[in-house]
Parts: sequence; structure tokens; C-alpha cells
Amino acid sequence: MTPGGVQSRSEVKALLARHGLSPDKRLGQHFLADPNITRKIAGLAGVGPGDKVVEVGPGTGTLTVALEETGASVTAIEVDESLRPILEEVTNAGLVFADAAEIDLGDILGPGQWTFVSNLPYNVGTSIVLDALRNVPQIGRFVAMVQLEVAERLVSLPGNKTYGLPSVVTSLHGVAHIALRVPPQVFVPQPRVGSAVVVIDRRPAHRLTPRAIEIAANAFNQRRKMLRRSLAGTFADPVAVADRAGLEPTARPEDLDPTDFIRLADAEAALEPEHG
Repeated sequence: MTPGGVQSRSEVKALLARHGLSPDKRLGQHFLADPNITRKIAGLAGVGPGDKVVEVGPGTGTLTVALEETGASVTAIEVDESLRPILEEVTNAGLVFADAAEIDLGDILGPGQWTFVSNLPYNVGTSIVLDALRNVPQIGRFVAMVQLEVAERLVSLPGNKTYGLPSVVTSLHGVAHIALRVPPQVFVPQPRVGSAVVVIDRRPAHRLTPRAIEIAANAFNQRRKMLRRSLAGTFADPVAVADRAGLEPTARPEDLDPTDFIRLADAEAALEPEHG
């Protein structure tokens, strides 16, 4: 096996052509093809020798190679088995061919501290990041390239039109920011929208975070309604719970800070102990 280098646009196209492959629209494949951007993403991971990295959707392996250049050990999870010959040719990564949206990522990784670094497929990026935040505590840092619109939802604050359940989940599990905006022309093929790299550093979650997220999900299902209406199916007495939490029953979910959902969960536990 002879590892390759960080790939340019022409190199990505040549590599695919040599193996008789082309990007699969059904899988949302847009292969990263800019060495400068690729190395910037690897640099944001802050990893080095002895560190463990998981990459979802390695594609032609260019980001994988950039991560390996840091000395980190990379486990790459790829749904497209047809990319195996390319990945075995250009990288030394541990390869897992599976759908990252379907597997138990925590079991695949095992113990120890991990960093998540991925150019995520557009069609599954949000769910993979949010599921890993909630269920894979081994991952301490996320460096995820996603659609710009998705990135904005992950880091959004109350009152913004992009604020919603993804924002709440992200904030209750970590500290997030958009580290890099990425234009369409650095991909093969070019997507129709811009992308961005979001960095999320995990922080300890409150013990009521799982219930707070359930409450937020119910509230945002009817985001234009006041809490007393949108949470009528969640609490026996939503007005009493909101009052106990120090919130106005007439507030709408988009006006609440993520920690307000913790306060609602805490108030629920006090007033309706069977849910606490």
C-alpha cells in the first residue's frame, strides 16, 4: 500500500476515472478537492501523534491523508463500498464500510478519547452530528463540514430564524462556532450551495439534558405557538411548569435559551415527579 497525498481537483477526477467511478448523487457525495482547505480542516482538529480520529464519509481519502499527516490514527467510515480500492490505495486508515447513520458509532470506536473530523454527506450531516453529540461521549471535539444552512442552525442563538432543535442539542452538549466558510468550487462535483466547517467542543451535559431535548423537540414541533399551547401534550399543566421555571407561558420556543429547556425539565421533575 502506497499512501497518496492531499488531492487537487484534477487528481480527484483522475483517481475516480482510473477506478471507473463517479460521485453518487443519491449518497450526497461531493468530494473535497482543495489541498489548502483540506489542511485547514485537519489543522482545526488539533490532533497529532497518538490521537484517535473518526472520519465519516472519507470519499477519495484526501482529508484522511491530511489527518494522517498530523500523525493521528484515523478510522474512516464509508457507506460506499465501491470506494474501497481508492481508500486502500491512498490511505493507511482503518476502514469500516457501513452506513454511519445506522451503526452504533460508540461501539465501533470503543473506549478512549476521539476527535470527529468529516466532510459530511449533505443528506445525513445534521443527524450524524447530533446523534454523536447525544450518544457518543468519547468524541470530545467535532470538526464537521456541512451545508452552510446546517452550520448556521447548529450555532444559532434564540430569536434567529435559524434557531431550533439542532441549536438546542448542540448548545446543551458543547460550545460551537463556524470556523471556516467554504465555497462550492472546492468540491467535485460542485454543490449548488455553500458549505461551512463547524467546530464543537464537548462540555459536560446536565443530568436533565435528555429530557430537556425531548421537551424542546415537542415545543419546536409547533414553534409558532406559545408554550402553554405547544407543550400541552408534554406537561399535565404547562402553565404551572412554565411558571415554576420562571418563564412566561406566552413565550414561544424560539425565544427560549437552551438552558431554559433545562429549567422546564427541572420544574417538571418538581411538579410531576413521575417524569423527573
